[in-house]
Amino acid sequence: MSWEAVIGLEVHAQLLTETKAFCSCMATYGAPPNAHVCPTCLGLPGALPVLNERAVRFAVRAALALGCSIEKTSRFARKNYFYPDLPKGYQISQYDEPFSRKGSLQLENKVARITRVHMEEDAGKNIHDQGGESIVDFNRSGVPLIEIVGEPDLRSGEEAAEYLKALREILLFIEVNDGNLEEGSFRCDANVSIRPAGSSELGARVELKNINSFRFVQKAIEHEIQRQEQVLESGGTIVQETRGWNEDEGKTFSMRSKEQAQDYRYFPDPDLPPLVLDEAFVGSVKAEMPELPRDKRARYVAEYKLPAAAAGVLTQHPRVAALFEEAARLNGDAVRVANFIQSEVLRDVVTKGVSADVPVSAQQIAGILKLVDDGRISGKQAKDVYAKLKGTPKDAEAIVSELGIAQLSDASALEPIVARIVGANPKQAEQLRAGKTGLMGYFVGQVMKETKGSANPQLVNELLKKALGIE
Repeated sequence: MSWEAVIGLEVHAQLLTETKAFCSCMATYGAPPNAHVCPTCLGLPGALPVLNERAVRFAVRAALALGCSIEKTSRFARKNYFYPDLPKGYQISQYDEPFSRKGSLQLENKVARITRVHMEEDAGKNIHDQGGESIVDFNRSGVPLIEIVGEPDLRSGEEAAEYLKALREILLFIEVNDGNLEEGSFRCDANVSIRPAGSSELGARVELKNINSFRFVQKAIEHEIQRQEQVLESGGTIVQETRGWNEDEGKTFSMRSKEQAQDYRYFPDPDLPPLVLDEAFVGSVKAEMPELPRDKRARYVAEYKLPAAAAGVLTQHPRVAALFEEAARLNGDAVRVANFIQSEVLRDVVTKGVSADVPVSAQQIAGILKLVDDGRISGKQAKDVYAKLKGTPKDAEAIVSELGIAQLSDASALEPIVARIVGANPKQAEQLRAGKTGLMGYFVGQVMKETKGSANPQLVNELLKKALGIE
């Protein structure tokens, strides 16, 4: 039998606020266990939540970027369950009245629908040591999240990985999430089922959890599809359960059964009033919306005349895109700037979340290329200047002075070198005069070798044609 996979993703993305969703504790990652806690995020009796306005703005920004409609009135609910890392015994979330609905995410060959984006708080973190003891770190408890619930529109592990990459890219460019899978600030659960090809009914769903890379998500889903096919084709039944991914063994494993949907006993949180998002608030969020990466790529092709591939490379991170645009504005030749950043700068850029360590400024890049434009250094020398310039506050002029390099553009100084090289290669000169034009590169190379790369290539070509008597 031919089978079709049905995959829906639920993505949790931590919002880049300084403080938590309902208290003033810091939401930063990496602090010692339980360093950022208070009565509210510890769930102590009598502590009351106060909603973080910046978290709301970021959540609305994300929903708008995904094409969702914004509900004027929504409610926070209590999602009740009992884990050691959930101090209150419930999680503040949104259930049947979320603040946004019905968005979409454009993939290469399809549009994946989004059911809703809603706000909630994170739980703490259980830490288990090798001695069998466990502790709970509540630093993460109460950190603001959005959950992006996708429709079951994906059909392969490859599509799921593409979906996650596209979603992460949007959240990164609008600066509401740092996209860090390793630290858990961007994580997903994958719901996977299969059905006979052509059928419209859904099969029993298996939830895959705790997978922390795009590659592992793709591999886990592909393995799970194969596992379910083998079970059904051997006459078995798919059990509704939660499974994890074992990368060493290359297979999923059962974590816990979910024979029926868990009853979270949702009810409106009595400590929080309805969330009202009026037109003025939503309008102010729209007004501050950064340009989306897909729109930015299209603009680079249309406005700067970049190839689509170059536009894609330069929009892999918002800081790289900003560097390119500023350098292009200063230099005026966007294509040359794009080529220089791709060939020289990108290999030295280190990104971490929405920040990036870039070794040169846009002003320094523009300064290097201006020296090339003015004929003062060659393209090869520009690479040497960049290597010396990166990581320093100096400008290109100062580096050229320090290195003692300048492009040789004096015709009177180059003419004897050209004449000597032509005279030393009579056979090649005759062949070039006879029409073997490819030999021009040989002569140019000899001159550049003689001048240690400092000769102006355009002037060298002109002088060679004159010395050889060719047009």
